[in-house]
Amino acid sequence: MTYEGGCLCGAVRYRIEGEPLSAGYCHCRMCQRAAGAPVVAWVAFPRADFRFVRGQPDRFRASARAVRRFCSQCGTALTFEYSGDTGTVDVTIASLDDPGAAEPMYQIWTSSRIPWLHLEGSGPAYEGDAPGTPRN
Repeated sequence: MTYEGGCLCGAVRYRIEGEPLSAGYCHCRMCQRAAGAPVVAWVAFPRADFRFVRGQPDRFRASARAVRRFCSQCGTALTFEYSGDTGTVDVTIASLDDPGAAEPMYQIWTSSRIPWLHLEGSGPAYEGDAPGTPRN
């Protein structure tokens, strides 16, 4: 399967050749602040299946364990990667050309969920990271 996407202004584009590993909603405060939104939907892929095909996003270390990439022109949040070599990259589902192609199946960091936001029927919910998340 091939997935494509990019930022709002089109300066950065990416392509993924492969199947997703997982998809979920993140309610953590870092995601909320980075996106300016109450929740961010992510889909994870093997890092080897992902590549930028136009432009190069900027990056910033969001915490000791995470690096985020975004378009420096329009600010679109694009990816999240753990600092250690986990072999995965999380992509913002809304930046996919077809965001309906990756349906979130769980919620993480519900301990930071904004009280008025309710996402019914989205699978298991975890107060912190999902089981098996890298701890680097």
